[in-house]
Amino acid sequence: MSVERWILAIDLGNGGPKVAVVDMEDRLRAVCVRDVSVHIGIDGAATQDAHEWWVQLVAAAHEAVAISGMDHNGLHAVAITGQWGSTVPVDAAGLPVGPVLLWADTRAGKYMHEVVGGPISYQGFSPMKVIPWVRRTGGAPTPSGADPTGHSLLLQREFPDVYRDAAHLLEPIDYLGMRFTGRAAATPASMILSWLTDNRLGRDPVYDDDLIRRSRRDPGRLPPLVPTGSVLGPLLPEVAAELGLPAGAPVVTGIPDLHAAVIGSGAVEPFATHVSISTTAWIGARVPFKKTDILHSIATVQGFDAQYPIVGNNHETGGAALRWLKEQVFPDLTYGDLVSRAATAPAGCEGVVFTPWLNGERSPVEDRLIRASFLNVSLRTDQAMLIRAVMEGVAFNARWLFDSYEKFLGRKVPSVRIIGGGAQSDLWCQLHAYALNRPVERPADPRDAQLKGTALWARVCLGEMTLEEAGKRTVITDTFLPDGPDAEVYAHLYDEFRRLYSTLRKPHHRLNRAR
Repeated sequence: MSVERWILAIDLGNGGPKVAVVDMEDRLRAVCVRDVSVHIGIDGAATQDAHEWWVQLVAAAHEAVAISGMDHNGLHAVAITGQWGSTVPVDAAGLPVGPVLLWADTRAGKYMHEVVGGPISYQGFSPMKVIPWVRRTGGAPTPSGADPTGHSLLLQREFPDVYRDAAHLLEPIDYLGMRFTGRAAATPASMILSWLTDNRLGRDPVYDDDLIRRSRRDPGRLPPLVPTGSVLGPLLPEVAAELGLPAGAPVVTGIPDLHAAVIGSGAVEPFATHVSISTTAWIGARVPFKKTDILHSIATVQGFDAQYPIVGNNHETGGAALRWLKEQVFPDLTYGDLVSRAATAPAGCEGVVFTPWLNGERSPVEDRLIRASFLNVSLRTDQAMLIRAVMEGVAFNARWLFDSYEKFLGRKVPSVRIIGGGAQSDLWCQLHAYALNRPVERPADPRDAQLKGTALWARVCLGEMTLEEAGKRTVITDTFLPDGPDAEVYAHLYDEFRRLYSTLRKPHHRLNRAR
């Protein structure tokens, strides 16, 4: 009797690794989640420990395989997705030599003027310096320093010992790939936020020597570039033993969670749009053009191939806003409790509004000094209203980005797919339908859409199906319509929300520059 095949799928998110056993019918036989610690410093530091990532990943893998009941010998492939724009300094063996610099680490902001700034700048960008980046890549390093260019400068200037010991500066998914196979490599997709590859349509996406020079990067510390969708190598015997699995299964090069979300949501056709409510949040789609809207921090980035880039943007806090509320205000409540209480509050919370800019914002404005606020709180405001206001604020923030996103596409989006941990909540899905004024479709297992997506991508890479076939395997279980009884309330409240950034920007900048 043949052994049933399955895929070990890994999603290294901001909160920690999720590991799943996914069978050949796309069923999640088991999903195990492990939390990891994060250090947020007043100086702009945002770091994690890659050693902790690995320990927790191994533990989650053991648990997932045991719970699934699948035969160890049925391991078909290892698939990886996760966060991007973070930097893991590793030695020649792939072991970390310093802390992970997360996508939110802004300590290098003081060095970025020399890379993208100048005497005449807008939002920290000098047009003369940025044009070469945008023409070739579609984007540019951020003036905040919160990306791999800034991370490299920070290591060079302030942590020379770590920089000296680092053979490679890797993205998180490429770090995991190296741990699994012993091979240091990256893809045009994994290196998006380094902005070092020629991303023009039909071009061979290779490192651009001029952009490497402009970014002050050391080419010797860049991982070798391989095509997106490559098989990185076989699972190493020593790693297989650590995982309790057979050696030799193919490990596919990792893809960012944005890419895994495209497949996991089933929105793989051009212009088909998905919205994610994960720790961060975004709105994405595959499109047949290369374009950049630098004023709203929206750009097409390297997709699965050279013909169809993916629209990239980012909200710094999505589901993290509700997590912050739980941890800091309601630590004794579960997420289910929070959502249940929010459902008892009136729509619009009697005019209480929350702006979810807890870590600044990236799209549709690049502003590291803006912050979150509760507005219009009164003596009548109770716990349920505070919770619901946070959920409504995240939905309104999605609409704020969605307005710019549709202009970027040059067309109206008729409906969206919704995924991420936040999409498990019927209430939050309905709030997004109201805020976006579009039908919102939810697939099965929305929290784990990226795990399904990366497992399907592994099968595409192994030649077992096409990308289009992978997208069609998604099953839509629920649809939330925008024309319900509270539509008018939310239309009015969004009109107020969209004015708040311009109103709050100056006081928030004064307060945060004074620290």
